[in-house]
Amino acid sequence: MTELECILEGILFAAGEPVACAKLMQVLNVPADVLSSTAKRLAQRYDEEQRGIMLVRLDDRYQLCSRPQYADYIRAALETRRTPTLSNAALEVLAIVAYRQPVTRAFIEQLRGVDSSNTVLSLVDKGLIEGCGRLDVPGRPMLYRTTPAFLRTFSLTDLTQLPSLPELGEAEQLTLDTETEEDTNG
Repeated sequence: MTELECILEGILFAAGEPVACAKLMQVLNVPADVLSSTAKRLAQRYDEEQRGIMLVRLDDRYQLCSRPQYADYIRAALETRRTPTLSNAALEVLAIVAYRQPVTRAFIEQLRGVDSSNTVLSLVDKGLIEGCGRLDVPGRPMLYRTTPAFLRTFSLTDLTQLPSLPELGEAEQLTLDTETEEDTNG
């Protein structure tokens, strides 16, 4: 391993959480392309040696993580309980935030048709979404976006890896158009 790879490994190991590329470039005194190639070499080394850890890129951050196939052993050794699965309501809210961010709770509720305040708070508590400012309208509602923990949880490097949304069918589009016209006319 090169000295730069060793330093990067040491920083990411000690951090225990994602570290911003900008911070790594500053500390290592290297440009983005050098950081990227160094991280790729390190990740390849972990893969080739089939190590228990892997280097992942999460949007504009890097992190060392354990390999998913060893999760049961790690959980047993550390006596941690399995992460609870997310409810359908939580998955719906996450999808809305991921695809339409930043969004307000009112927007989420409008799309879902039900009160979503508890679900939004639960996702904030789990660290999957976060407040990212306020909308400049009366009442100044909070805006929400996904977090690096969301990317890590769903094994995504960035939001561009989300599956594309299906196009609305002609009948669905017609229904939406009709509802919009009725709203404005009546």
